[in-house]
Amino acid sequence: MKILNWNVNGLRASLSKGHLLEFLQREDGDIIAFEETKMQKEQLTHEFKGYHTYMNSAVRKGYSGVLVLSKEEPLSVSYDIEGEAEPLEGRVITLEYPDFYFVAAYVPNSKDGLKRLDYRMEWEDLMRKHLTELDKIKPVIYTGDLNVAHNEIDLKNPDTNHKNAGFSDEEREKFTVLLESGFIDTYRKLYPERVQYTWWSYKTRARERNVGWRIDYFVVSERLMPRVSDSIIYDDVLGSDHCPIGLIVD
Repeated sequence: MKILNWNVNGLRASLSKGHLLEFLQREDGDIIAFEETKMQKEQLTHEFKGYHTYMNSAVRKGYSGVLVLSKEEPLSVSYDIEGEAEPLEGRVITLEYPDFYFVAAYVPNSKDGLKRLDYRMEWEDLMRKHLTELDKIKPVIYTGDLNVAHNEIDLKNPDTNHKNAGFSDEEREKFTVLLESGFIDTYRKLYPERVQYTWWSYKTRARERNVGWRIDYFVVSERLMPRVSDSIIYDDVLGSDHCPIGLIVD
């Protein structure tokens, strides 16, 4: 089974560029998640043939949003997470399959000056509760733009970013706590020393210089890890300020 994830930074724009459809055709994922779709359901005019489509849009137009495509119809689908203070931001979709749960998320950004850090911390606690409750029933595959570079190896310039959104001590600690709750960062488990990034700022030609951050992940329940044969970063694929990532599960 191949699972793909991509923060497309505007689904309509990505579809018009052509990179996205070329990538999807080549990789032929069984489950595909997109974040930051920035669109309402009625604006999705493209038909992804062969897939069931599930969409969680923000009430605010042109903001946030998650979409999941699945070849197999899931047993159940739910949106958002219990207790979320801002459930209208369209950040989470959970799909249940016979052998696992699949959770796609666009984690809130803490913003410049960490203005939204308190909300982010509350959100992280709710998401961890959501994942651990699911994990009691069956294994979990959690993916998305998680908006955190966990360790110094996960971004180009760690020394100058300790107080910035995405690399604050608070955000990194929340990710550590999640992993300690019975989950594994698949890419780092398989490739402990490899340096690849999934996001580059549009400013200062960061992608050309590979000044990036690894903030997009596949996280799985510990007992599912033996079935993971690869965790992939497609850092040569253009079309967004993020690149797609993939997970191969036997």
